[in-house]
Amino acid sequence: MALPSVRSEMRVGILLLSVLGLLSARLVGAGQDSGSAIPAESRPCVDCHAFEFMQRALQDLKKTAYSLDTR
Repeated sequence: MALPSVRSEMRVGILLLSVLGLLSARLVGAGQDSGSAIPAESRPCVDCHAFEFMQRALQDLKKTAYSLDTR
């Protein structure tokens, strides 16, 4: 007789965990500000960020090399 009660407790536990998971996912989604997001069309792509970073690094290296040459 103990076996059916364990199964029903397991079902209730799984149902409770599922409901809590759905509620927490809904709360996380509601907490985000929808007005602060930048649209994807106006954001530069990852490759553009990497290219700009490499350009700045190359300029810094050129400045460092020039300052070492002038010493």
